[in-house]
Amino acid sequence: MSTKLQRWIDLLAALLGHRMPLTFAELAKDVPAYLEDGSVAAGAPSASLKRTFERDKLELRELGVPIESIGDDGSEESAYRLRTKEFYLPYLGIVSARGIEKPTTVDRYGYRSLDNLAFSSDELQAIVDGARRVEHLGDAALAAEVRSAVRKLAFDLPLGSTDGPGDTVVATPRKRADAKSLTTLGDALFRRKRVTFSYRAMQSDAAAERTVEPYGLFFVSGHWYLAARDVEKDALRNFRVSRIEALRANASRTGTPDYAIPPDFSLREHAASRHAWEIGDGDAFEAVVEFTGASGAATAAAALGQPDSSAPSLRRFRVRRADSFARWLLSFAGEAVPVAPVPLVTEYAALVERTRRVYA
Repeated sequence: MSTKLQRWIDLLAALLGHRMPLTFAELAKDVPAYLEDGSVAAGAPSASLKRTFERDKLELRELGVPIESIGDDGSEESAYRLRTKEFYLPYLGIVSARGIEKPTTVDRYGYRSLDNLAFSSDELQAIVDGARRVEHLGDAALAAEVRSAVRKLAFDLPLGSTDGPGDTVVATPRKRADAKSLTTLGDALFRRKRVTFSYRAMQSDAAAERTVEPYGLFFVSGHWYLAARDVEKDALRNFRVSRIEALRANASRTGTPDYAIPPDFSLREHAASRHAWEIGDGDAFEAVVEFTGASGAATAAAALGQPDSSAPSLRRFRVRRADSFARWLLSFAGEAVPVAPVPLVTEYAALVERTRRVYA
Protein backbone atom coordinates (compact mmCIF):
# COMPACT_ATOMS: atom_id res chain seq x y z
CA MET A 1 0.00 0.00 0.00
CA SER A 2 1.36 3.46 -0.90
CA THR A 3 2.32 5.91 1.84
CA LYS A 4 -0.27 8.44 0.66
CA LEU A 5 -3.08 5.89 0.55
CA GLN A 6 -2.28 4.69 4.06
CA ARG A 7 -2.22 8.32 5.24
CA TRP A 8 -5.62 8.97 3.66
CA ILE A 9 -7.13 5.86 5.26
CA ASP A 10 -5.80 6.86 8.68
CA LEU A 11 -7.11 10.42 8.23
CA LEU A 12 -10.58 9.18 7.24
CA ALA A 13 -10.62 6.80 10.19
CA ALA A 14 -9.72 9.66 12.53
CA LEU A 15 -12.47 11.90 11.12
CA LEU A 16 -15.11 9.15 11.19
CA GLY A 17 -14.14 8.13 14.71
CA HIS A 18 -15.28 11.46 16.21
CA ARG A 19 -18.68 13.07 16.13
CA MET A 20 -17.43 16.53 17.08
CA PRO A 21 -15.17 18.70 14.88
CA LEU A 22 -11.43 18.36 15.53
CA THR A 23 -8.56 20.77 14.93
CA PHE A 24 -5.62 19.62 12.86
CA ALA A 25 -3.49 19.20 16.00
CA GLU A 26 -6.15 16.87 17.44
CA LEU A 27 -6.58 14.92 14.20
CA ALA A 28 -2.84 14.50 13.70
CA LYS A 29 -2.56 12.45 16.91
CA ASP A 30 -4.57 9.67 15.22
CA VAL A 31 -2.63 9.69 11.93
CA PRO A 32 0.75 7.92 12.36
CA ALA A 33 2.29 9.60 9.28
CA TYR A 34 1.61 13.02 10.80
CA LEU A 35 3.56 12.07 13.92
CA GLU A 36 6.80 11.10 12.20
CA ASP A 37 8.60 14.47 12.38
CA GLY A 38 7.84 14.88 16.10
CA SER A 39 6.34 18.35 15.75
CA VAL A 40 2.84 17.22 16.81
CA ALA A 41 4.20 15.63 19.98
CA ALA A 42 6.09 18.87 20.67
CA GLY A 43 2.80 20.78 20.50
CA ALA A 44 3.67 22.81 17.39
CA PRO A 45 2.87 21.04 14.09
CA SER A 46 5.44 22.02 11.46
CA ALA A 47 4.60 24.08 8.38
CA SER A 48 5.50 21.19 6.03
CA LEU A 49 3.17 18.88 7.96
CA LYS A 50 0.33 21.38 7.67
CA ARG A 51 0.92 21.61 3.93
CA THR A 52 0.74 17.83 3.68
CA PHE A 53 -2.59 17.87 5.53
CA GLU A 54 -3.94 20.61 3.28
CA ARG A 55 -2.99 18.58 0.18
CA ASP A 56 -4.56 15.44 1.64
CA LYS A 57 -7.75 17.30 2.50
CA LEU A 58 -7.98 18.90 -0.94
CA GLU A 59 -7.38 15.65 -2.83
CA LEU A 60 -9.91 13.75 -0.71
CA ARG A 61 -12.49 16.47 -1.38
CA GLU A 62 -11.76 16.20 -5.10
CA LEU A 63 -12.51 12.49 -4.82
CA GLY A 64 -15.90 13.32 -3.33
CA VAL A 65 -15.19 12.96 0.39
CA PRO A 66 -17.31 15.68 2.08
CA ILE A 67 -14.82 16.92 4.69
CA GLU A 68 -16.40 19.92 6.39
CA SER A 69 -14.38 22.88 7.65
CA ILE A 70 -15.57 24.92 10.62
CA GLY A 71 -13.94 28.34 10.84
CA ASP A 72 -11.32 29.79 8.50
CA ASP A 73 -9.94 26.88 6.48
CA GLY A 74 -6.25 26.40 7.29
CA SER A 75 -6.16 28.57 10.41
CA GLU A 76 -5.03 27.39 13.83
CA GLU A 77 -8.62 27.48 15.12
CA SER A 78 -10.14 25.71 12.11
CA ALA A 79 -11.81 22.39 12.89
CA TYR A 80 -12.81 19.54 10.61
CA ARG A 81 -15.61 17.01 10.54
CA LEU A 82 -16.79 14.14 8.34
CA ARG A 83 -20.41 13.17 8.96
CA THR A 84 -20.98 9.42 8.62
CA LYS A 85 -24.42 10.04 7.14
CA GLU A 86 -22.84 11.98 4.29
CA PHE A 87 -19.90 9.60 3.77
CA TYR A 88 -21.47 6.13 3.77
CA LEU A 89 -24.13 4.79 1.43
CA PRO A 90 -27.52 4.24 3.08
CA TYR A 91 -28.62 0.71 3.90
CA LEU A 92 -30.20 -0.66 0.73
CA GLY A 93 -33.20 -2.98 0.78
CA ILE A 94 -35.73 -4.59 -1.57
CA VAL A 95 -39.50 -4.20 -1.41
CA SER A 96 -41.08 -7.65 -1.77
CA ALA A 97 -44.32 -9.40 -0.86
CA ARG A 98 -42.81 -10.13 2.56
CA GLY A 99 -42.09 -6.46 3.21
CA ILE A 100 -38.74 -4.70 3.05
CA GLU A 101 -35.79 -7.07 2.91
CA LYS A 102 -32.67 -5.28 4.07
CA PRO A 103 -29.22 -6.26 5.32
CA THR A 104 -28.35 -6.54 8.99
CA THR A 105 -27.57 -3.09 10.36
CA VAL A 106 -24.74 -2.10 12.68
CA ASP A 107 -25.66 0.11 15.62
CA ARG A 108 -22.23 1.54 16.40
CA TYR A 109 -19.32 3.48 14.90
CA GLY A 110 -21.73 6.09 13.56
CA TYR A 111 -23.70 3.62 11.41
CA ARG A 112 -26.87 4.17 13.45
CA SER A 113 -27.33 7.51 11.70
CA LEU A 114 -27.57 5.95 8.23
CA ASP A 115 -30.84 5.98 6.33
CA ASN A 116 -32.62 2.97 4.84
CA LEU A 117 -33.41 3.09 1.13
CA ALA A 118 -35.68 0.41 -0.36
CA PHE A 119 -36.13 -0.40 -4.05
CA SER A 120 -39.06 -2.10 -5.77
CA SER A 121 -38.42 -4.60 -8.57
CA ASP A 122 -39.37 -1.94 -11.15
CA GLU A 123 -36.88 0.52 -9.65
CA LEU A 124 -34.13 -2.11 -9.73
CA GLN A 125 -34.87 -2.75 -13.39
CA ALA A 126 -34.74 1.00 -14.04
CA ILE A 127 -31.24 1.08 -12.51
CA VAL A 128 -30.18 -1.78 -14.77
CA ASP A 129 -31.67 -0.16 -17.88
CA GLY A 130 -29.98 3.15 -17.05
CA ALA A 131 -26.62 1.45 -16.51
CA ARG A 132 -26.91 -0.35 -19.85
CA ARG A 133 -27.73 2.87 -21.69
CA VAL A 134 -24.70 4.64 -20.24
CA GLU A 135 -22.45 1.66 -21.05
CA HIS A 136 -23.55 1.86 -24.69
CA LEU A 137 -22.72 5.55 -25.07
CA GLY A 138 -19.20 4.65 -26.13
CA ASP A 139 -17.40 6.56 -23.36
CA ALA A 140 -15.02 4.00 -21.82
CA ALA A 141 -14.28 6.09 -18.72
CA LEU A 142 -17.97 6.72 -18.04
CA ALA A 143 -18.81 3.05 -18.59
CA ALA A 144 -16.14 2.09 -16.06
CA GLU A 145 -17.65 4.50 -13.52
CA VAL A 146 -21.10 2.97 -14.07
CA ARG A 147 -19.80 -0.56 -13.52
CA SER A 148 -18.04 0.64 -10.37
CA ALA A 149 -21.32 2.12 -9.11
CA VAL A 150 -23.19 -1.12 -9.86
CA ARG A 151 -20.60 -3.13 -7.93
CA LYS A 152 -21.10 -0.89 -4.90
CA LEU A 153 -24.89 -1.22 -5.09
CA ALA A 154 -24.57 -4.98 -5.57
CA PHE A 155 -23.13 -5.31 -2.06
CA ASP A 156 -26.72 -5.13 -0.76
CA LEU A 157 -28.86 -5.32 -3.91
CA PRO A 158 -29.26 -8.23 -6.37
CA LEU A 159 -27.40 -6.51 -9.18
CA GLY A 160 -24.60 -8.10 -11.16
CA SER A 161 -22.01 -7.09 -13.72
CA THR A 162 -19.26 -9.09 -15.36
CA ASP A 163 -17.31 -5.96 -16.31
CA GLY A 164 -18.32 -6.16 -19.96
CA PRO A 165 -20.42 -3.72 -21.97
CA GLY A 166 -24.17 -3.98 -21.47
CA ASP A 167 -24.05 -6.94 -19.09
CA THR A 168 -25.54 -5.38 -15.96
CA VAL A 169 -28.40 -7.58 -14.78
CA VAL A 170 -30.85 -8.04 -11.92
CA ALA A 171 -29.43 -11.18 -10.38
CA THR A 172 -30.80 -13.72 -7.95
CA PRO A 173 -29.70 -12.59 -4.48
CA ARG A 174 -26.78 -14.70 -3.28
CA LYS A 175 -27.65 -16.61 -0.15
CA ARG A 176 -25.21 -15.87 2.62
CA ALA A 177 -24.01 -18.15 5.38
CA ASP A 178 -26.28 -17.97 8.40
CA ALA A 179 -24.53 -16.54 11.46
CA LYS A 180 -26.18 -19.13 13.74
CA SER A 181 -24.92 -21.95 11.52
CA LEU A 182 -21.37 -20.60 11.68
CA THR A 183 -21.63 -20.35 15.47
CA THR A 184 -22.98 -23.90 15.78
CA LEU A 185 -20.28 -25.27 13.49
CA GLY A 186 -17.58 -23.37 15.33
CA ASP A 187 -18.76 -24.74 18.67
CA ALA A 188 -18.99 -28.29 17.30
CA LEU A 189 -15.51 -27.96 15.86
CA PHE A 190 -14.14 -26.74 19.18
CA ARG A 191 -15.79 -29.61 21.10
CA ARG A 192 -15.15 -32.16 18.30
CA LYS A 193 -18.83 -33.11 18.03
CA ARG A 194 -20.48 -34.56 14.94
CA VAL A 195 -23.14 -32.48 13.23
CA THR A 196 -26.12 -33.46 11.13
CA PHE A 197 -27.84 -31.25 8.58
CA SER A 198 -29.88 -31.14 5.40
CA TYR A 199 -27.72 -30.16 2.45
CA ARG A 200 -28.59 -29.07 -1.07
CA ALA A 201 -25.95 -30.29 -3.51
CA MET A 202 -24.48 -27.63 -5.78
CA GLN A 203 -25.08 -29.52 -9.02
CA SER A 204 -28.44 -31.26 -8.50
CA ASP A 205 -29.91 -28.92 -5.84
CA ALA A 206 -31.40 -32.06 -4.27
CA ALA A 207 -31.55 -32.06 -0.46
CA ALA A 208 -30.13 -34.96 1.55
CA GLU A 209 -29.26 -35.44 5.21
CA ARG A 210 -25.57 -35.59 6.04
CA THR A 211 -23.71 -36.46 9.21
CA VAL A 212 -20.15 -35.16 9.27
CA GLU A 213 -17.16 -34.58 11.50
CA PRO A 214 -16.04 -30.93 11.16
CA TYR A 215 -12.35 -30.38 10.39
CA GLY A 216 -12.46 -26.62 9.84
CA LEU A 217 -14.15 -23.58 8.28
CA PHE A 218 -12.61 -21.55 5.46
CA PHE A 219 -13.65 -18.59 3.29
CA VAL A 220 -13.12 -18.73 -0.49
CA SER A 221 -14.58 -16.65 -3.35
CA GLY A 222 -17.14 -14.90 -1.14
CA HIS A 223 -18.45 -18.06 0.55
CA TRP A 224 -17.90 -19.91 3.82
CA TYR A 225 -17.15 -23.63 3.47
CA LEU A 226 -17.05 -26.46 5.99
CA ALA A 227 -14.30 -29.03 5.52
CA ALA A 228 -15.52 -32.24 7.13
CA ARG A 229 -15.41 -36.02 6.94
CA ASP A 230 -18.67 -37.40 5.60
CA VAL A 231 -19.39 -40.29 7.98
CA GLU A 232 -21.47 -42.30 5.50
CA LYS A 233 -19.00 -41.92 2.60
CA ASP A 234 -15.93 -41.99 4.84
CA ALA A 235 -14.40 -39.22 2.75
CA LEU A 236 -13.32 -35.60 3.19
CA ARG A 237 -15.85 -33.20 1.66
CA ASN A 238 -16.40 -29.44 1.42
CA PHE A 239 -19.86 -28.04 2.17
CA ARG A 240 -20.97 -24.49 1.40
CA VAL A 241 -22.41 -23.21 4.68
CA SER A 242 -25.16 -21.19 2.96
CA ARG A 243 -26.60 -24.49 1.63
CA ILE A 244 -26.76 -26.09 5.07
CA GLU A 245 -30.20 -26.27 6.71
CA ALA A 246 -31.64 -27.83 9.88
CA LEU A 247 -28.18 -27.95 11.45
CA ARG A 248 -27.80 -29.69 14.79
CA ALA A 249 -24.84 -30.92 16.77
CA ASN A 250 -24.71 -34.27 18.53
CA ALA A 251 -26.19 -33.58 21.98
CA SER A 252 -25.15 -36.86 23.62
CA ARG A 253 -22.10 -36.95 25.87
CA THR A 254 -21.52 -33.23 25.49
CA GLY A 255 -18.21 -33.33 27.35
CA THR A 256 -16.76 -36.16 25.27
CA PRO A 257 -15.31 -35.66 21.76
CA ASP A 258 -16.90 -37.72 18.98
CA TYR A 259 -13.81 -37.80 16.80
CA ALA A 260 -10.25 -36.57 16.35
CA ILE A 261 -8.93 -34.55 13.42
CA PRO A 262 -6.10 -36.47 11.70
CA PRO A 263 -2.72 -35.01 12.71
CA ASP A 264 -1.65 -34.70 9.06
CA PHE A 265 -4.67 -32.54 8.12
CA SER A 266 -3.84 -28.85 7.58
CA LEU A 267 -6.77 -26.49 7.02
CA ARG A 268 -4.40 -23.86 5.64
CA GLU A 269 -3.11 -26.27 2.98
CA HIS A 270 -6.58 -27.66 2.31
CA ALA A 271 -8.07 -24.22 1.66
CA ALA A 272 -5.08 -22.65 -0.09
CA SER A 273 -5.51 -21.66 -3.75
CA ARG A 274 -8.89 -23.38 -4.03
CA HIS A 275 -10.92 -22.76 -7.16
CA ALA A 276 -14.72 -22.96 -7.35
CA TRP A 277 -14.54 -26.15 -9.43
CA GLU A 278 -12.40 -27.84 -6.77
CA ILE A 279 -14.90 -27.27 -3.97
CA GLY A 280 -18.01 -29.39 -3.61
CA ASP A 281 -19.54 -32.34 -1.84
CA GLY A 282 -19.54 -34.62 -4.88
CA ASP A 283 -16.94 -37.17 -5.91
CA ALA A 284 -13.93 -35.77 -7.75
CA PHE A 285 -13.24 -36.78 -11.34
CA GLU A 286 -10.31 -36.26 -13.65
CA ALA A 287 -10.75 -33.77 -16.48
CA VAL A 288 -8.46 -33.60 -19.49
CA VAL A 289 -8.11 -30.19 -21.15
CA GLU A 290 -6.34 -29.23 -24.36
CA PHE A 291 -4.59 -25.84 -24.26
CA THR A 292 -3.99 -24.38 -27.72
CA GLY A 293 -3.46 -20.71 -26.92
CA ALA A 294 -0.26 -18.90 -26.05
CA SER A 295 -1.75 -16.03 -24.05
CA GLY A 296 -0.50 -15.38 -20.56
CA ALA A 297 -3.87 -16.35 -19.07
CA ALA A 298 -3.97 -19.69 -20.89
CA THR A 299 -0.35 -20.45 -19.99
CA ALA A 300 -1.02 -19.72 -16.31
CA ALA A 301 -4.18 -21.85 -16.37
CA ALA A 302 -2.34 -24.77 -17.96
CA ALA A 303 0.23 -24.63 -15.17
CA LEU A 304 -2.53 -25.43 -12.67
CA GLY A 305 -3.02 -28.88 -14.20
CA GLN A 306 -0.83 -31.96 -14.33
CA PRO A 307 0.95 -32.92 -17.59
CA ASP A 308 -0.51 -35.67 -19.76
CA SER A 309 2.03 -38.05 -21.27
CA SER A 310 0.02 -38.49 -24.47
CA ALA A 311 0.45 -34.87 -25.68
CA PRO A 312 2.24 -31.73 -24.44
CA SER A 313 -0.88 -29.60 -24.99
CA LEU A 314 -2.98 -31.69 -22.58
CA ARG A 315 -3.38 -31.09 -18.86
CA ARG A 316 -5.25 -33.09 -16.22
CA PHE A 317 -7.34 -31.54 -13.43
CA ARG A 318 -9.15 -32.93 -10.38
CA VAL A 319 -12.66 -31.49 -10.57
CA ARG A 320 -15.72 -31.72 -8.31
CA ARG A 321 -18.04 -29.29 -10.11
CA ALA A 322 -18.31 -29.71 -13.86
CA ASP A 323 -20.50 -26.60 -14.27
CA SER A 324 -17.97 -24.27 -12.59
CA PHE A 325 -15.07 -25.89 -14.44
CA ALA A 326 -16.84 -25.47 -17.79
CA ARG A 327 -17.47 -21.77 -17.06
CA TRP A 328 -13.82 -21.33 -16.12
CA LEU A 329 -12.69 -22.91 -19.39
CA LEU A 330 -15.11 -20.75 -21.36
CA SER A 331 -13.35 -17.63 -20.07
CA PHE A 332 -10.29 -18.53 -22.18
CA ALA A 333 -12.24 -18.01 -25.42
CA GLY A 334 -11.30 -21.29 -27.10
CA GLU A 335 -7.71 -21.49 -25.87
CA ALA A 336 -8.68 -24.21 -23.37
CA VAL A 337 -11.14 -26.94 -24.40
CA PRO A 338 -12.12 -30.09 -22.48
CA VAL A 339 -11.58 -33.42 -24.24
CA ALA A 340 -12.63 -35.79 -21.44
CA PRO A 341 -14.76 -37.04 -19.78
CA VAL A 342 -17.81 -36.98 -22.04
CA PRO A 343 -20.20 -35.33 -19.51
CA LEU A 344 -17.80 -32.39 -19.13
CA VAL A 345 -17.38 -32.05 -22.88
CA THR A 346 -21.17 -32.02 -23.23
CA GLU A 347 -21.53 -29.45 -20.43
CA TYR A 348 -18.96 -27.20 -22.08
CA ALA A 349 -20.54 -27.48 -25.55
CA ALA A 350 -23.97 -26.61 -24.14
CA LEU A 351 -22.51 -23.60 -22.32
CA VAL A 352 -20.83 -22.37 -25.50
CA GLU A 353 -24.11 -22.66 -27.40
CA ARG A 354 -26.09 -20.79 -24.73
CA THR A 355 -23.48 -18.03 -24.74
CA ARG A 356 -23.63 -17.74 -28.52
CA ARG A 357 -27.42 -17.36 -28.43
CA VAL A 358 -27.12 -14.54 -25.89
CA TYR A 359 -24.76 -12.54 -28.11
CA ALA A 360 -26.22 -13.55 -31.49
